[in-house]
Amino acid sequence: MRYVSTRGRAPALGFADAMLTGLARDGGLYVPEALPRMSKDEIAALAGLPYEEAAFRIMRPFVEGSFDDAEFRALIDRAYAQIGHAARAPLVQLAPDHFLLELFHGPTLAFKDFAMQLIGQLFQAALERSGQRITIVGATSGDTGSAAIEAFRGLPNVDVMILYPHGRVSEVQRRQMTTPTEANVHALAVDGTFDDCQAALKEMFADEAFRDEIGLTAVNSINWGRVLAQVVYFFTSAVALGAPHRPVSFTVPTGNFGDIYAGAIARDMGLPIERLVVATNRNDILHRTLTEGDYRKEGVAPTISPSMDIQVSSNFERALWDAYGRDGAAVAQLMEELKGQGGFAVSQGAIGALRDRFVSGRASEEETLEAIRRTHAETGEVICPHTAVGVHVAQPFLGPVPMVTLATAHPAKFPDAVEQAMGQRPPLPLRMADLYDRPERVTRVAGDLEALKSAIREKTAAA
Repeated sequence: MRYVSTRGRAPALGFADAMLTGLARDGGLYVPEALPRMSKDEIAALAGLPYEEAAFRIMRPFVEGSFDDAEFRALIDRAYAQIGHAARAPLVQLAPDHFLLELFHGPTLAFKDFAMQLIGQLFQAALERSGQRITIVGATSGDTGSAAIEAFRGLPNVDVMILYPHGRVSEVQRRQMTTPTEANVHALAVDGTFDDCQAALKEMFADEAFRDEIGLTAVNSINWGRVLAQVVYFFTSAVALGAPHRPVSFTVPTGNFGDIYAGAIARDMGLPIERLVVATNRNDILHRTLTEGDYRKEGVAPTISPSMDIQVSSNFERALWDAYGRDGAAVAQLMEELKGQGGFAVSQGAIGALRDRFVSGRASEEETLEAIRRTHAETGEVICPHTAVGVHVAQPFLGPVPMVTLATAHPAKFPDAVEQAMGQRPPLPLRMADLYDRPERVTRVAGDLEALKSAIREKTAAA
């Protein structure tokens, strides 16, 4: 399978090269040239399989030409051995028509582990084959950074630099990034917002000399491998609820649009998804775009669901590429308008195409807290504030079709918000009980491109 850029001016690549490159040379995001389809029989055959076997069958066509079957199976097995639940992604019932998909049983207690653990295995296999050394630079609103560090810590061919907005992640999220002791991982606390971190990362990719100098690549959700790994749990959860013989809907708390886009890929592959519901907090650019047809930044407000405090949703570019009929030039023009004017109007045809694929809603801070309280009172389940955004937004879409809301993080990652809602702090799992006692290692950096590049050069030179 070949991968092309959403902006249409970069060469097509195979899976391994697209994964290692991260962002295309023209600034676009890699997407499959064509999607494989799964028949009803093939989807039905996923029922009862171990998660690893289902993952192999779903992802195999996407990696063809980069990994043979035996190697790919072994990499999947090693990746998901790190997920601490036998079902990997278990379903929990909240109501007759509403289910939670628990995606927080990995080493960093967030859904990012499903993709990042696999990406770490795939990267290492590809790098051992080539003898190449790379520098991963990632921007995170909280969970991607710790998942990347956990996946790549100690690997011999990789340096990892994670940019996060200083003071805008939870204490647990911060400590997961700043307490690892391996010399190849570095946490950089940036003065600014997540959008500032993400913008700096994109500028680094645009600087070809710097990119080549340090062997720059990315494992943010802009990396196609991340999206691909997330496709799997849409299939496994839907099949557990009766697909392909009946449709299933999903509500996805999202800021950068990667997880919800993975659901759209699953539907395009043949999974009978009735609704894909985009759930946002008060930083609701995605909800505003889908309702008003105008994508425009309004500034980032800090919330109790900080991983969604985003105004530039990178993966939305992939959805725009689909909506504009895969017209790379049109997408490139929109991205120039976003950079220069802070937003753009979505064409009538494109907004119609987006509304055919997605619906949306938002949750205020008060509604998020109430969803935590109500869920616990009615079911005994304790949910994180991001999951609570999804639970609130899902309510008007509940009906005879089963609704699955993605539980994206363990509540202990956001103890202050949970305590505010319920009056009690959720404990960390035993394996992380000493997190608050571990020494931290972090570099504070000005929110300036040159200062960030200098810090990264210094750390890669010392490796």
